[in-house]
Amino acid sequence: MNNTNRHIITKERSFSASSVPHRADDNHDNNHDRQDRGGTRVHIDSSTDEKFTDKLSNHRVPEFEGDEVEVWLDYHPDFLQSYLNRKSSKIILEDLIKQNHILSDSLGDTPDGSPCGSSCSTPIQRFYHYDSERKSTGTLNKIVTTVDGQPSFINYRDRSRTMPTLRPPRKTRKELMLLNEKELLLELVKDIANDLDVTSLCHKILQNVSILVNADRCSLFLVRGRGIDRYLEAKVFDVNCDSRVDIFEKRTPIRVPWGSGIVGYTAKTGEILNIPDAYKDPRFNKGIDVETGYRTRSILCVPIANNYNEIIGVAQVINKMTNREDHFTKRDEQIFSTYLTFCAIGIQNAELFEKNAMEMRRNQVLLELARIIFEEQSTLPNMVHQILIQTKSLFSCEYCSVLMLNSSGKDFSQTFDTESTAVAANGDKAGDSSSTIRHLNYGITHYVASTGEMLNIRDVSTDERFDPSEDIATGFKTKTILCAPIRTNQRLLGAMQLINKSNGSNYFEIEDENLFEAFAIYVGIAIYNSKMYDDVCKAMAKQAVALEVLSYHATASTNEAIALATEPIPPPVNYQLRELSFDDMTLSDYETVKATLSMFRDLQFTTKGAMDYQTLCRWTLSIKKNYRNVAYHNWRHAFNVAQTMYRIFQAKEFGGLLNDLEKLSLLVACLCHDLDHRGTNNAFQLKTQSALAHLYSTSTMEHHHFDHCIMILNSEGNNIFAQLTPSQYSSVIKMLEHAILATDLALHFRHRKEFIGKIASRSTDWSDPNNRMLLRAMMMTACDLAAITKPWEVEQRVAELVTNEYFEQGDLEREQLNVTPSDLMNRDRKDRLPQMQVDFIDSICDELYKAFADISPSLRPMYDRLMDNRREWTNLMSLSDKDN
Repeated sequence: MNNTNRHIITKERSFSASSVPHRADDNHDNNHDRQDRGGTRVHIDSSTDEKFTDKLSNHRVPEFEGDEVEVWLDYHPDFLQSYLNRKSSKIILEDLIKQNHILSDSLGDTPDGSPCGSSCSTPIQRFYHYDSERKSTGTLNKIVTTVDGQPSFINYRDRSRTMPTLRPPRKTRKELMLLNEKELLLELVKDIANDLDVTSLCHKILQNVSILVNADRCSLFLVRGRGIDRYLEAKVFDVNCDSRVDIFEKRTPIRVPWGSGIVGYTAKTGEILNIPDAYKDPRFNKGIDVETGYRTRSILCVPIANNYNEIIGVAQVINKMTNREDHFTKRDEQIFSTYLTFCAIGIQNAELFEKNAMEMRRNQVLLELARIIFEEQSTLPNMVHQILIQTKSLFSCEYCSVLMLNSSGKDFSQTFDTESTAVAANGDKAGDSSSTIRHLNYGITHYVASTGEMLNIRDVSTDERFDPSEDIATGFKTKTILCAPIRTNQRLLGAMQLINKSNGSNYFEIEDENLFEAFAIYVGIAIYNSKMYDDVCKAMAKQAVALEVLSYHATASTNEAIALATEPIPPPVNYQLRELSFDDMTLSDYETVKATLSMFRDLQFTTKGAMDYQTLCRWTLSIKKNYRNVAYHNWRHAFNVAQTMYRIFQAKEFGGLLNDLEKLSLLVACLCHDLDHRGTNNAFQLKTQSALAHLYSTSTMEHHHFDHCIMILNSEGNNIFAQLTPSQYSSVIKMLEHAILATDLALHFRHRKEFIGKIASRSTDWSDPNNRMLLRAMMMTACDLAAITKPWEVEQRVAELVTNEYFEQGDLEREQLNVTPSDLMNRDRKDRLPQMQVDFIDSICDELYKAFADISPSLRPMYDRLMDNRREWTNLMSLSDKDN
C-alpha cells in the first residue's frame, strides 16, 4: 500500500473547548462568561454535557473521570494557575516548582508552552542505537544501561530537548490570527528558532504551517539515506493546531520510497505540487482514505531545500479550511515556501546538534567498551560476554554472537552469544557453559571471517549462503543479518553477527554498518589483548613450573649437604687463604668448597647464629653447581674473588671499618657475582638480542647473576639468611645486589674518580652510608680483578684463560653476527695480548690498587706485583716487536 498520503485519524478521545464540562447557571444565558473567585474569566459553551448537568443536580458534589478533568485543565492553564495560587500550600508549590524543573529539563515544554501534563511523563528508557541512528541523528535517551542492569559510566544528561528555563509562552492561535502577514511570519520563525529536537521542531513547524495556510492536516517528511538508497521518513504526520508532540514519540515512522507518490515526486523533482482535487491525481492513494474514513480533498506539497539547494525534506498540507475556497492558492504556495526556507535552517541546526550528541554518545559507548577491555581481561568468555551485552543493547537486535577462528584460520574453534558463555563450534560445551549457540549461520559468518568483508543482508531468504535448517530446528525466524569481521594487525580473528533489527526499521542501515565496523575493531583489540593476557598467564605458569624443576635439579641434595657438614674443615691457614699470593691450583674442586666453609667459619658467621651450618653447606654446593664450565668465569674464579675479599678483611683498616653484615654480604656477593656466566659479555647479549638482553637493559649479566643468586637462596634448604631478622635480611639483600652490580666495569668507571679523590683527601668520613657503599663497590672490583696482582706465573696462566674465553666469544660473533670482532676478541690478533694487558693495567688497575695500598699498607704487595707483571708484559711486547 502506498503510504504517501496516509492520514491517521487517532482513536484517542478528543476534547475541544465546546465539549469540556462546565457548571450550568440558571441566572445566565446558555452562552456566557463567568469569573471564578480568582478573577479568571472562563468561557462556558452552550453545548453543555448533559451528563455534567445531571451531576450538578440536587447540589451534590460532581464526580468526573480523571482524564476529563485533566484535559479540561490542559485547555485552561490560566484557571489552573489561579487555582494553585489560591488553594495550594507553600510546600506543595515548592514541590511543583521542583518537579516542573525536572520535567522541563528532561522532556522540554509542550507545544503550547504549558507545563507537560501527566500524559507526557514517560519512563526513562534504555538507550538503543536504533533510536538515534535510524534517522541519522536521533533523540538520545537519558542513560545507557546494559541488558543485565550492570552500571555503566555512560550516563550524561541529554540536553537536546532542553530549552532555557525562562522563555516567553507561545502565542495562541487567536493571538496569531490578529497579526498581519509579516508579523505572523516573524512570530512563527521565532517560535522554532531555539528548538534543537527534530521531533519537537517538526511538530512546531507543522502546527505553524496549519495556521499559515489554514490547513486541516499537515505532515513533514525528511530525506534519509544516501544516493540510490534515499527515502522519505515522517515521524510527525497528520498534525493540526491542537496536536501534542508526545503522541508522536511512540509512533512508527512512515517511509516513502524515493520518487513514489505525491510526496516522493516532490522530493525527487523539487517541484511544488498544488492539487485542488486529490482524487483526480493518479499519484494519490485513495486506499488510505478508505481505511481511515478521512476525506482528502486538496493537497499542497512543498520541498524543503538547504543552502546548497539540496532537498532535505517535503512538507505536505491537506484540505484548505476556509469558507471562500476549498483548495490552496498561489498565495498559500508563496507563504508556505517562504516559511519553509527558515524551517530548513532550523532542521539543519537540529540535525547538526543531534549528530554532535550522537558522536558524543558513540565515543562514550566505545569508551565503555575500552573499559571492558581493560577490566575484563581475566578470561576471554567473561570479556566477550560483556561485549555482547553492550552490543545487543546498542544495536537493538534480537540476537548477537562472536565466532572465533582456530589457529589455521579455516574453521571456527569457539563461539559466544549472550545466552551462553562459550561453546565449541561443534556444539560441545566449553568451560562452564550450559547452552549451545543457536545460530551459527555458517555460510555467512565463515565467508566474512575468511574474506574480511562486511555483509549487510536485508533479506536472508534471498542469499544463497543462508541455511534455513537452523531456523527450522529452533523455531527462530532469521530475517536480516549484519556480519562484520574481527581483526587485529591485519589478521582475521573471526566474525561478529547481529540478527534481526528489533526497533524501527526491519533491517540494518548504513549507520549501523559504520558504527558496527568501528565496534568490531574494538572487539578485535579486546579479544587480542585477552588472548595475549591468557598467553602471558600460561607462560608465567610454565615459568613457575620450570623454575621449580630447575630449582630441584640445580641445587645440591640434602644428602650431599649432610655429608659435607660431617667432614672436618681445616682452618684458613692450612689452605693459605690469608696470603695475597694464594694459588687455587693447589686445591681440588672439593677442597675449594671446604676452603669456602673455612672462611665462613673463621669469620664466625656460623657460630654467632647468623646461619645454620648444614644450610651453608648445601648452599655452597648449590652455588658451585650453578657455575658453567667456561674457560674463566667459572666456580674457581668466584672462589678466588672470595679468597681475596677474605684476605682484605684481615687488614685491620678494613676489618675494623666493616661490620659483620657488610662482610657477610660482600663474601656472598663474591661467590655469586658470576653465577650462570655464559662466557660472553654484556655487549654480546645486546648484539645478539638474547633473552637476557630483553630482561635487563643495563648491566645485563650482573642483573642475571643477582637474580640467579636470589633464586638459589629461595630454593628449599638454601636460604643461609633465614636466621636474620627482617631488617637485617633486607639490609643484606640490598648490599648483596649493589655489590654484584658493582662488578660491571661500566659502573666502575663512573665512580672511580670520586673514590680516588676520597682516598687522596685522607679526611673522608667512612661512617657515611654513601661513602661506605662506594668503598664496598670498589672492594668488589679490586677482588674481581685481583688475578692481575698474583705472582707472574699465576697471572700469566689466568690471562691465557681469559683470552681463550674472549676468543670463543669472537668466534661466535663471526658465526652469528657475521662481523669481525675487536682485537680483544679476535683470535687472529693473539700477538697483541701483551699490549692489551699493559693497556688494561694502565687504564683500570693502576690507580685502583694504588688507592688500596694507600688505605692499608698490608695490601701494598698487590700493587707491587701489579707493577712487576706490567714489566713482564712490557718485556714480552719488546720480544714481539723484535720478532716482527
